This record gives sequence, C-alpha cells and structure tokens, in this order.
Amino acid sequence: MKPAKQNTNQQLDVCIGSAGASVGRLTFVKQGQRENSVFAYAPEWLLSPEQFEVSPDLPLVAGHLSRRAKNSSDSVFHFALADTAPDAWGRRVIARAHAKLRKEAPELAALTELDYLCAVDDFSRVGALRLRDSRGKYLRTVEEGKRTTPPLIELERMVAASRAVENSTETIEDLKYLQGKGTSLGGMRPKCTVLDENDRLAIGKFPSVNDSRSVTRGEVLALQLARKAGIQAANARIVVIQNTPVAVVERFDRAANNARIPYLSAASMLQASRDDTLSYAEIADIIRSRCVNPSQDARELWRRMLFNLLITNTDDHLQNHGFLYAGDSHWQLAPAFDLNPMPDKDRESKTWLTPESGPIDSLEMLLDGAAYFSLTSTQALEMVAQVLDTVEGWRTLAVSTAIGMQSKELADFENAFEHEVIEHARKALGRPLLKGDGRF
Repeated sequence: MKPAKQNTNQQLDVCIGSAGASVGRLTFVKQGQRENSVFAYAPEWLLSPEQFEVSPDLPLVAGHLSRRAKNSSDSVFHFALADTAPDAWGRRVIARAHAKLRKEAPELAALTELDYLCAVDDFSRVGALRLRDSRGKYLRTVEEGKRTTPPLIELERMVAASRAVENSTETIEDLKYLQGKGTSLGGMRPKCTVLDENDRLAIGKFPSVNDSRSVTRGEVLALQLARKAGIQAANARIVVIQNTPVAVVERFDRAANNARIPYLSAASMLQASRDDTLSYAEIADIIRSRCVNPSQDARELWRRMLFNLLITNTDDHLQNHGFLYAGDSHWQLAPAFDLNPMPDKDRESKTWLTPESGPIDSLEMLLDGAAYFSLTSTQALEMVAQVLDTVEGWRTLAVSTAIGMQSKELADFENAFEHEVIEHARKALGRPLLKGDGRF
C-alpha cells in the first residue's frame, strides 16, 4: 500500500557564521506534490550593523518573502539557501540511502526538497548560512563524539564507498558513511568533503568508473596552470590512494580556524533559473554594481574566459562561478574552481560572452569584447601573452611529480591544449606559428 500523501509545514531558523547569529526564519510548505518556501528576516538582523542581503532575492525588508520554483530544475528555496543544498552527487547518495530505508519501512514518506537541504553536514555546508531546528540543533549535526567530515587518512574508504555507489553495489554502511559529506561546489562526479593535514576543509574528488582519461589529474593540472597564469584559483593537489589519483581541492569559503565566509554562485547573484542563458557581460554588470573592486574583478573574469578557451574548459556554466562576501554589503569574485580540460568537446563556452554575441568560440571575440571588462587592447594582449606562455607549458607541469601524468596520458589531453586557437593567439602576438611541427 502506498503511503498517504501528507501536507507539511516546517520552520527552521536561518543563522550565519560560526557564532550562529540569527538571520531569519525559513518556512517550508508541501501540499501534495507542490512545494514552496517562505523566508522572513529576524528583526535583530534588520537592526544589526552587520546586516546585509544574504540573497539577491531577499531585500532587507520586514515581512514574508515567498519562493516557488519556476520549473522542475529550479530550487524551491531562495538563491543563497539553494546554493547550500547538496549537488547531484550528494542527492544521489541521499536518495539511494532513503530508498534502502523505504524497502524496510514502506510507510516512510518520500524525500522533500527540505530533506535534501537539511541532509548536508552543518560543519561543511557551503558558505556561511546555517539551519537550526526548534531544539537549537544545527542541521545536519552528527552524534556526540563522532565526526562527519573525515580526515585525509580516510580517503581510501571514501573512494571505495563512492565506487560502490557508482556500481550500484553499495551497502547501507557505505551510504551512512557518505551521507552529509556532499557539497554544492561540484556536479555529478563522486566526491566528498575532507579535512586536510592542517584541519582545513577541502573537497576530495574521485575518478569515476566511467572515466576514459585521468579527469582528476586533468582538473588539478588546470587549476595549477590557472594560478601560474595569474588567475585566483582554488588551491589543489593530487593525493594517490592505492594507485587512485584523488584531487584534493581546498575550500575557499573558509578563513582561519574554519571561519565561514558567505558565498553566492554567479547564478544566484544574477537570480538566474537553471534554464536561463546568461552571459559574462551580465556577470560584469553585477561585478560593477556589487563588488568592492569592480575593475579588478572584471579583468580577472576576462582572464578566466581566455584561459578557459585556451584549455578547452567548456563547462563554464553559472554555477561554476561564484562570489565571496567582502563586508559592508560588497562582494568579490571567488577563486576559480571546477576547471576541466575537455579534449573531446567543441571549443565553445556554455556561458555566452554577451546576450547578442553567443558562446565564446574564438580569441577574436574575446579581444573585441575586452573593453567591456575594463581592459585596453594593449592590456588584453599582455594578458594573452601571459596566459599563452603558461598554457603552452602544460606538458611539463602534467608530467611533474605535482600532477603525475604518464607520458602516454598526455595524448588524452593533447586536443584540449594544442589547437587552432593557440595558433591564433601566437599570430595576435606576432609570434611564429607552430603548424610546421605537425601538432595541429
């Protein structure tokens, strides 16, 4: 017999930072299949000298602000809260665990969007917002004396449990171990939050059973190249566990002693539906209106567009860009993350350059639009030279001990780094072309 449909009305306190200052009250409502949420700022937050809009769709006003998803791919929660929900991998783990429980107890209700939101470990929840129930307990908090965020020494167990989920051979113990460790700073690939040797939060990203190349080494290669190219990028390294290369990427939404920094994805900052096609020019507009150093961040954004084009990182959707709170109601561009060379993809960005121009597919397009990102033609070419010099050295870094690719693995990534746009960049700089060496 199917469980009866139940209406739900649940309330949670929304808090911020390590001290847990009260920001407001979240109400989740489920009526049959329909779900929505309502948020109201706490009076003390509206009067606090530390107050700011925690989400672009939550203006600093008294009263209730409702939210309903526009379509099935959108969240029922306001943007800043939606950013803290588990990503596709985290949802997969939560859903599989719940499905196993329902086999033993079919009377259990189906998961709601609030269940997913509350399943994230409080210690590792992205950004600074936190959820607290009527008993004063932060969600999700583990039992006394236990820890949900494991140290690096447990990577082997995490890899094994994640691989079991991918192969549909996981046990209840595997799922219990993985639950709560998901993060919204990612996608469908297997991963887990970890504590590094210095007790700093990091993300451990694991190879997928479906990988045809070393994706984890490729991501760390891209992040380290980005830093060499003058881009603010997440610090990342490879840790080898039982011959398995794991990418360990340091979390940038934490400061000293794991103090929490408010975070918004670019999609949230633009109040964009997941089905919206928006542009880098619109991100630049937000930077000019909301950021503490707008010209600097706009130039940084252009440098990242250039780098993505040269390494064929085409997974540059709005969830893969973000902002950190800088104080006094201002934000700053967050470090770059989720940079992945994609040799088997067309060299075309997911996020358009402008609403009119379409996706980025050439260096000429970027150079033509440089002025919109606070760059002169001379500055843009200087940036091309610096980024090109770094990208052309990708092979040396790839086979270094820092990345650990074997020579035979270089062929898997060659098309991402060696292509006609590299030639166009050399031509724009007046450098000799490389076609004569047979690589293109």
